[in-house]
Amino acid sequence: MSIEILDESGHGLDVRHLSDLSRFVMERMRVHPGAELCIKAVDEATIAELNEQWMEKEGPTDVLAFPMDELRPGLLDEEPEEGVLGDLVLCPAVAERQGEAAGHGTLAEIELLTVHGILHLLGYDHAEPEEHREMFGLQDDLLASWRALAAPA
Repeated sequence: MSIEILDESGHGLDVRHLSDLSRFVMERMRVHPGAELCIKAVDEATIAELNEQWMEKEGPTDVLAFPMDELRPGLLDEEPEEGVLGDLVLCPAVAERQGEAAGHGTLAEIELLTVHGILHLLGYDHAEPEEHREMFGLQDDLLASWRALAAPA
């Protein structure tokens, strides 16, 4: 898997941690080993501009997902497709505020947004109640598995 992470946010993102988490999620979701993902961390002005340009919404947001080759999770009985998964744009400044409000801190919020964004790249959505339950349940399971694996012994 090719995972490129660009930190243009000025927040000193832990690029290695984010790369390891992304690889973990992509492997668990059976994304093709040759798939490509790019994550870019930006400041609030940049994400606000992208949010307006692509989502027609005003102001900064936490994460934007731009799927490329419309890859889907691999099923157990078939090989996953090779291609470019897409781009995620994260805003650590927004994640910091949300993490504080949620009581779990910035790193946990960035982890959540990364998993959430990858699921969007894989075609998951949460517009309808059933989709919401499926996506957020999967997101919670992936985060719990990651944290159990990443926890110090």
